[in-house]
Amino acid sequence: MSSFVVVGGDAAGMSAASKAKRDDPQLDVVVFEKGEWVSYGACGLPYYVKGEIQTLDDLVSVTPEEFREERDIDLRTGHEVVSIDPDDRTVTAVADGGEVVQPYDHLLIATGAAAVVPSIDGTQLEGVYTLGSMTDGRELREFVARSRESSPSEQPDRGPACQFLENCTGPVSIVGGGYIGVEMAEALAANDFEVHLFQRGDRVLKGFSEATSEAVADHLREQDVVLYLDSEVEAFEGSGRIEVIRTADRTVEVEMALLGTGVRPRTELAVEAGVEIGETGAIATDEYRRTNLPDVYAAGDCAEAEHVVTGDPVHVPLALTANRHGRAIGQTVAGEPSVGGGVAGTAAVKAFEIEAARTGIVDHDEAEAAGFDPVSRTIDARSRAGYYPEGGTVTVTLTADRETGRVLGASLVSEYGEGAVHRSHAIVAAVTEGTTVGELANYDLAYAPPFNTTWDPVLTAAKVLEGEL
Repeated sequence: MSSFVVVGGDAAGMSAASKAKRDDPQLDVVVFEKGEWVSYGACGLPYYVKGEIQTLDDLVSVTPEEFREERDIDLRTGHEVVSIDPDDRTVTAVADGGEVVQPYDHLLIATGAAAVVPSIDGTQLEGVYTLGSMTDGRELREFVARSRESSPSEQPDRGPACQFLENCTGPVSIVGGGYIGVEMAEALAANDFEVHLFQRGDRVLKGFSEATSEAVADHLREQDVVLYLDSEVEAFEGSGRIEVIRTADRTVEVEMALLGTGVRPRTELAVEAGVEIGETGAIATDEYRRTNLPDVYAAGDCAEAEHVVTGDPVHVPLALTANRHGRAIGQTVAGEPSVGGGVAGTAAVKAFEIEAARTGIVDHDEAEAAGFDPVSRTIDARSRAGYYPEGGTVTVTLTADRETGRVLGASLVSEYGEGAVHRSHAIVAAVTEGTTVGELANYDLAYAPPFNTTWDPVLTAAKVLEGEL
C-alpha cells in the first residue's frame, strides 16, 4: 500500500490529506501534528479574543475524531516531526510515547509560519503576547477576562494610565499596523481597553494604497485608538511584567503588549533535510508544489507560490492559498496532477466600521521592479443608487501598466457592509486574467439600487484610469 505522510495538521496539510484519501481510498495517509488542534481558522482568533466567537472549538472546521473516524486518516496529534531522511524516505517524530519512524512514498511539508518576535528589549516580560496559534488566542482571551473582572479602583497603582477613556479596562499596546494589529485594535477597544498602536512606518496597512491606509488610520483615531506612526518601539520595560513601552521620543504606560509584526515561514525541518529555500525565505517549489527532493511537496505558509502578475515567487501566507495548494497536492498524490494556481495577494480586513481589500500590485516601486510602468488613479463613488435610503462611499485605487493597459492591482475601502471587499473580486479576476482597464470598464457587473449604482465604483475607476492612459 502506498503511503502519504503529512507534516502539519492545519489548512494545507489537512486539505491535502482529505483530498488524497477521498480520491484514493486505498492510500495510507498519516498526518503528524505537534499540537492538539487541527484544521482550525486562525484568522478568527481576533474575533475570539474580542468575544464575538465564544469558544476555540468554534474555530475548528473538522475535529480530530472526524478525520480519524469518518475520513479514515491516521492523524497523530501531539507528535512533533524532528527529522526527515529523504534517502531512506522516512520521517522521525517524537511524542509522549517515545519516538516514531514513519516511512513515506509521498511527503508534504506543511509546517506553517511562526509569529515574528522583533529584536526589542523586554519581549520576554510577562504580558507580551503574539497571536500565531490557538494557544496564543486562549492566553489573550484570559488576559481580557482578568482585566475586565478587575476594576480600576481595585488597582490604585495604575498611576496616570488610561488618560484618554472615561471607562477604561486598562491601557494596552499593539506593535505593528498590519492585519493583526488593526483587527486586534478593534478587539481590545471593544473590551474597553485604551489601545495604543505603534507603527514603525508612516502608515498602517502598508500593502494597501495610501488612500486606503489613510482612511483606516483616520477611522482608528475616531474610535479612540491612539496611533503612533513613524514610531519604532525600542524596548518594553517592567519588573517581571511589562509596565512601559518606550520609543525614541516617548514612554507609554501599558499593561500588555501584542506583537503584530508579521510571520516567518517555518523552514528549519525542511532545511535540515536538504530542501531548497527560495529567495523569499520560504520553501521553493514548482507549479505542482514539488520541492527539489523526490516526492516531497511543500504548501501553505511555509512555502512560496507564483504571483499571477509577475510570475515571480512570493511568500503570501493566507488561508485560501494554503487550502488550494494542499488540495492540489492531495489530488496529485492520488494520481491526477494538479497545480492549484498562482496568487494575487488578495486580502481583506475589517477595522471597526470600515472594510478594506487589496489585490495584485498596488505599490509603484514593486511594479517598476517587475518591469511595469505603473499608473494609479483613486476615485470616490457611491456604493448604492443615490436615491436609495442607505449607502455610503467606496474609494477605489486602481493601478495599471501605462504601455499595455493591463490591470496590475487595486485597493478599496468603504464603510462596513458597503461592498469594498466584494467589489474587489471583479478586480481579482481582471488581475489574474491579464485584463486591460478598457476591458474591465466593460465588465457586465450586476446592478440594482440596494447594491450599487448603474456604473459600479469598479467600472468608474476603470473608466477614469483608461482615460488617463
